[in-house]
Amino acid sequence: MLMIAYHFPPLKGSSGILRTLHFVRDLPRFGWQPVVLSAHPRAYEACSEELLAEVPAQVPVSRAFALDARRHLSLWRRYPGWLARPDRWTSWLLGAIPRGWLLIRRLRPAVLWSTYPIPSAHLIGYWLARLSGLPWVADFRDPMAHDGYPEDAPTWQSFLRTEQRIFARADLAVFATPGAAALYRARYPAAAARIHVVENGYDEASFADLDQPEPAPLLAGKRVLLHSGIVYPAWRNPEALFSALRSLLDSQPELAQRCVLRFRAPVHDTFIATLRARYGLQEQVEILPALPYRAALAEMLRADGLLLLQSADCNAQIPAKFYEYLRAGRPICALTDPAGDTAGAMRAAGLPHIAALDDAAQIAITLQDFLRSMDAGTAPVAKPEVVSAAARSERARELAQLLDGLHQRAAKPNSNTSMAATRGKEEESHELADLSD
Repeated sequence: MLMIAYHFPPLKGSSGILRTLHFVRDLPRFGWQPVVLSAHPRAYEACSEELLAEVPAQVPVSRAFALDARRHLSLWRRYPGWLARPDRWTSWLLGAIPRGWLLIRRLRPAVLWSTYPIPSAHLIGYWLARLSGLPWVADFRDPMAHDGYPEDAPTWQSFLRTEQRIFARADLAVFATPGAAALYRARYPAAAARIHVVENGYDEASFADLDQPEPAPLLAGKRVLLHSGIVYPAWRNPEALFSALRSLLDSQPELAQRCVLRFRAPVHDTFIATLRARYGLQEQVEILPALPYRAALAEMLRADGLLLLQSADCNAQIPAKFYEYLRAGRPICALTDPAGDTAGAMRAAGLPHIAALDDAAQIAITLQDFLRSMDAGTAPVAKPEVVSAAARSERARELAQLLDGLHQRAAKPNSNTSMAATRGKEEESHELADLSD
């Protein structure tokens, strides 16, 4: 299979890298040999050698010409908007479509696969599928054009046109959550049967030798609640949490004074520091820099509790770190809309501590119960069967089963499995000049 992915080592700073990387590592166990088509590293804002060693030596990785419009095509930090629609790496199409076509001619893959969150990856998949006639799997992960995102109206329209092209051509569309899949089944009912869910997961090998029978506490005499990863001011705003902790400090100091909120690599450090000062939580809130990946996992294993933050705007998404939290085997408190996918995943795992991210009063009640259950040694952890099912190897098995079925249907004479069967005559008449759209 030819896998089209912008998010791939040595890109640094995106959890989305791990989804593709572990599919690349695990799919050969289930009969699929990946070939990766990615972008030239010059297009990446930051690079790291950390994950390059995890790319199997037998997996060919082809890197096509690509530029970042903001860094490479701007004049005095300004550039025309059309250069960044649907994303800042649209120039990748100029290198990736010819390179992908050569790979198809030389290697004869059975299936194409492309992955969001860079829409350009799906446009490359779209054109290679049109040129080659090969079956194509579009891995969305999360929704593309949805309420409030992207904020820029022309970019939103570009996202919408891109996903309309995808559903006119792709044979399968894969999402990382049930909510996202349901959203798109409603939006594109003719394609509903071809929309599937393959969730994110954790890599068991990454936890090798990290487990300890009795891990040392992160801070002696304190209860450390760890949030590991980016805190988005719009979608993971911890202000209500800070307000709730301030309330507990005032009303139940004997309980709350032992609580420390640790934000590891939140990116928006100044934003959190401002909130910390506003609520007088200098002793209760830590803001710490990034760690190497395995060191970050080791910290999760030692935390007293793990924190998830997710706004109601993201109800059809589950933070990728949730699956690593499951494997860490620590109690989890999720501040998220009880009606969203993250809350649903918590309940399925047997984890009851859930409160809406923007409801300080409910957070105070939930946080109080969470802290007291940890003190009593009764805080629940995820069900073992849910943890084992979330392993990346199991997710690769699920994807391989979808690929097997697609390949078998495509191999049958006179089969008609593609979403392309539902497209209109207008889509069929597009010419290569449409590449500029």
